[in-house]
Amino acid sequence: MAKPSLFIYILDDELKKQLLSNEAITQFQLIEVDKEHCWVTALQNNPTDIAFVQADDFGEAEYDLLLESSLLTRVEIILISSGQPNEFVDKAMYRGISYHLRLPLDWMNIKDLMNELFVEVSHHHEKRQQVFSSDLDQFGLLVGSSPVMRRLYRVIRKAADSKTNVFIVGESGSGKELVANTIHLASSRCDQPFIAVNCGALSPELIESELFGHVKGSFTGANKDRAGVFEQAEGGTLFLDEITEMPLEHQVKLLRVLESSEYRPVGSERLKMANVRVIAATNREASKAIQNQLFREDLYFRLAHFPIRVPPLRERQNDIVGLAKHFLAYRNVEEEAAKEISVNALEKISQYSWPGNVRELKHAIERAYLLSDDVIDAEHLILENELSQTQSNHKTVPGGIPLDEVERRAIIKTLKANNGNKSETAQQLGISVKTLYNKLEKYEKAE
Repeated sequence: MAKPSLFIYILDDELKKQLLSNEAITQFQLIEVDKEHCWVTALQNNPTDIAFVQADDFGEAEYDLLLESSLLTRVEIILISSGQPNEFVDKAMYRGISYHLRLPLDWMNIKDLMNELFVEVSHHHEKRQQVFSSDLDQFGLLVGSSPVMRRLYRVIRKAADSKTNVFIVGESGSGKELVANTIHLASSRCDQPFIAVNCGALSPELIESELFGHVKGSFTGANKDRAGVFEQAEGGTLFLDEITEMPLEHQVKLLRVLESSEYRPVGSERLKMANVRVIAATNREASKAIQNQLFREDLYFRLAHFPIRVPPLRERQNDIVGLAKHFLAYRNVEEEAAKEISVNALEKISQYSWPGNVRELKHAIERAYLLSDDVIDAEHLILENELSQTQSNHKTVPGGIPLDEVERRAIIKTLKANNGNKSETAQQLGISVKTLYNKLEKYEKAE
């Protein structure tokens, strides 16, 4: 385990020399700051456990900076002064400064104090971890260091070097679009557009227009010419997510484009040539989708020149905890904060199966971040299995719950029961697939 860190800002050279000669100080990793620097800013920029600060120049500016930071809640600050009255030192003591020691110092007292703090901080390190950086490797837009992810990176490199169509299979939330985008970024088409379209969210009446575009006046509401996604992705990559949710009659039209590279915008008499690389994805097993007559076999073989499987999070070993820290580190940077995560929370994360994969983990960390103060503990991690258990304990819908929340619970529970299959979920709930996608998108934005 790394040594606890000790931040030192001492203006008097002789005092600094005496402090550094104290044998209790050798237990710590030292961070020394020159007199020319603002000690509060330096303390914010150097994550530490304990700070020795000579406070003779402690004024309003330092006090205001201290209140704006999170230092008072995460660092043991020991102020040293000559004993002259200082209103800002007094205010800081009320706000949570640990100690104010006046000169001359009792060096035996300093030794005892540092030994006590060393034990306390070491115990603190065992219980929770500060997270300021990610430990995981990154390839393109993907993050992970587990063997299955490193194999995936090798497959992606090979796919990027080829010109063939790619078919990605993976559970919901596993990162299929990130895989597709990484293939694009690693390919010779990286300087051209990457266009993603969710086939399950398209209105059946407008799919052809969305794919191939339309000319003005071709149907009611077509007030101007519009480019379809094939034209938008010209020269680049077109990502067709949830391809098995596309109606069969439109799958035929997509197949024709893949075979001939020709397409015709709705209402137009002019053929256009498609110059795009197509990457398709689904969370279904292709063979079952074909067997259930939801997916054309000939379209599958046209798309699946290069099949890729994205591993679910439960197969990624230490990546689970690593990703949790990764998301927390990035959130800390965004918020300019220093929230920690407890060992209990990390154990809860590592023991959960994560049926919603990386997306569920990210949302759980985001929720926990908002619920926690300085430390994310196990109680702040609200997992889907806990929600399901709570719901299963109620035979009827309890009163007083808003209808929107009842609807959300019904959708999430039905989707989970169907292993993420949105078509079956929509059918059971009596809504269209597009409506289901719209509601899921709404829930995701609200989290």
